[in-house]
Amino acid sequence: MDWLSPPMGDDTFEELKNTSLGKLVRDRLLGQILSGEFAPGQALRESELVERLKVSRVPVREALRELESSGLVVSRKHSGVYVRQLSDDEVRDLYQFRSLLDSHAGRMASQLPDEKRQALVQALEPCTEAMDAAIRDQNPQAYYRENLRFHGLFIDYAGNREIAKTYREVIQKLHLARLKNLSTQVHREQSNAEHKRIVKALRDSTTIAHAEYCAELLAHHVINAHDRLSGM
Repeated sequence: MDWLSPPMGDDTFEELKNTSLGKLVRDRLLGQILSGEFAPGQALRESELVERLKVSRVPVREALRELESSGLVVSRKHSGVYVRQLSDDEVRDLYQFRSLLDSHAGRMASQLPDEKRQALVQALEPCTEAMDAAIRDQNPQAYYRENLRFHGLFIDYAGNREIAKTYREVIQKLHLARLKNLSTQVHREQSNAEHKRIVKALRDSTTIAHAEYCAELLAHHVINAHDRLSGM
């Protein structure tokens, strides 16, 4: 699953056919914000968006309201709408919340039937290998994509749609901070070493104690990621 994109069902055409223009505009703006085309702090001027997207003001306003409700833009009275700039405290709080979600997903995944748990291990290992390759190639964007995929697999296997929905919202908000601060090469090496320990713990998980250990590793890994980010 692409954790930086809106969720889509299997029948994409049916979803598009039944989607309002406002939601299509929202998804377009969301993609532009998350790609960095619109930077944190940048104004989203209604008249310019109308001209750029060739739509009326109504769907643009609907899209901006939805993006504001999801915490990705902020409306300032008598000033306009801006891409959200997260404060240090907001980033810290989001990482702490994400650590709870990741920890829960790790605990649930560790208690899956052996066949399914090992299938997750086999899906995670190519992620760590791809992250090693991204480190060698000094490609932080490729590393970040695989990092999202790694953690997204835990959320997917946990099998809770509400958690998955909330997780996507948290990841999208945190991406606003990462647009300005991609981790260093050393930080990526440290991070992937932690990923590999998590995979080993999951592979070896046979008891409740093992499941708690895997959950603990994931929680600490997310907090360590925040420490690495905030220490830059």
